[in-house]
Parts: sequence; C-alpha cells; structure tokens
Amino acid sequence: MTDWHIFALAGITLFAAVVNGAFGYGFSSITVPIALLFLANRVLNPALVLIEVVLNAYVLWVNREAFPRIWKRVLPIVIGLAPGVMVGTTVVSQMNVDWLRFATYATLLPLVLVQAAGYRRPIRSERSVGFLFGGGLGVLYSVTTISGPPLAVMLNNQGLARKDFRAALGFVRLAESSMTAAAYGFAGLYSATSLELIPWIVPSIAIGVPLGGFIIRHAPVETFRRVCLSFDAWIVGFGLSRLLNELRLIDGPAVYLVLVSIVSLDIWMYRFFTGTTAAGEGDPDTS
Repeated sequence: MTDWHIFALAGITLFAAVVNGAFGYGFSSITVPIALLFLANRVLNPALVLIEVVLNAYVLWVNREAFPRIWKRVLPIVIGLAPGVMVGTTVVSQMNVDWLRFATYATLLPLVLVQAAGYRRPIRSERSVGFLFGGGLGVLYSVTTISGPPLAVMLNNQGLARKDFRAALGFVRLAESSMTAAAYGFAGLYSATSLELIPWIVPSIAIGVPLGGFIIRHAPVETFRRVCLSFDAWIVGFGLSRLLNELRLIDGPAVYLVLVSIVSLDIWMYRFFTGTTAAGEGDPDTS
C-alpha cells in the first residue's frame, strides 16, 4: 500500500471505531465499504477479523451483566453461524476479486438502508428463525466481515433493552469473528500483507472506541445513528457506482445515477418510516 492508503485506512478506522464505541457495532460496516475502494477483500478481511475478535470480546465484557438474560435467546443464531461461515470462507478464497467487491456492496446496500430508515418488524418465531438467520449471517460476515446492520435490525425488532442489546451483539459477533478467524486460518487466507494492516488499525480503535462512548453520552442518539448510517449508505452507493463502471456493466457518467438514486432512496425511506413510526404508538429506545 502507498502512504496515502495507510493514512486513509487509519482515518477510516478511527471514524468507524467512534461509531462502534457509541453503538456496540459499526466498525466493519463503516470500514469495509470505503477501504474496498483501494484494498481487496482477501487482504482486508483477515486483518479485520482478527481485530474484531478482541473488539467484540471487549463489547461483551463491558455488558457482561446482561449476558445471563440474553444468551439463550441468541444461542440459535450462534449455532447457525458455523455452516454459514464455512460457505462464506470458501467464497472468499475462490471468487474473483472485483465480483466479490460487487457482491459485497450489493448485499450491504439494502441492509444499511433498512437500518438507516429505522425499520422494525418483530419476529414471533424467534428460535426457528434464529437458526436460518444465523446461517445467512455467517455467510455475510465471513465474506464481508460485516454483520452489524442485519443483526441490529433483528435485535431491535425483538425489543431488547439497551444493555441486553449490546450484550447480544457482543456475544453473536464474538462467536462469528472467532469462527471466521479459525476458518480463514484453515483456508490459508492470512498473509503478510494482511497482518501488516493491523498496527495501523489498532491505535484508531484505542482512541475511537472510548471517544464514541463519550459522544453518545452527550449527543442525541438517533441523530448520531442516522448521520453515520446515511454516510455508510452513500459510501456503498459510491463504491457500487465505481464497480459497475470497472466491470463494464454501465459505462460513462450514467453510472453515477446509481449513487444519486441511492441517496434519494435513503432520504425518502427515512422520511417514510419516520412518519410511519410517529403515526403509530412509537418504539422503545433499544439502540
């Protein structure tokens, strides 16, 4: 990597760590869409997975008092992760780099938009859905190192209190990152190039996570969440536009109509779902 890429990665991960410190997730969902503009999944993913094992263990430890209340509820998700992680690791090791980036952006976009809009719909068959959801989550995480948006939607839907929400996030994400770290090792995906990224990311986390915890105590939670997720959606849109051009699926300036459409959809979805929630009974603060 060039010096510019190194400093860019440090800045990106600092911002992502602030978001993670505030909400208990968001590190990968902010880092990956931007970093994929100059790094391949096979280089970026192994570094992020190793870091997230420690980061998720920290989130769970901080919220350990809530663990006895939530572990049985999310255990089906954790069990379902294993086969998904194996499938996803195979995809990462064999898929073309550019098409893997495209698949990452295309998968992330609806997840981030739904989370940014604040959409919620409680699931009644929590245990049976949990196994299937865990399998899909395992594939998504092992391919992209991202699981925060869909997992947060799932847990928010189920009405978990703030501490329970963060403990559940920490437990599931520690399980998925640990499984993926082991699967990457068996698949031989770790390289010197990936490991060299870690010293540039760790200081950003050390500064950003406590800073995020401070900000969330002094800023409107919903406003901060909304700004971060909309920024993420727009970055995904920008990356998707660039890839569509590189893969020759759309040529010329017309490719950026995709970005404009995503920004417009993000704004519309937020206004629509916010209006729908305001017209109803209202949702508890479970963020």
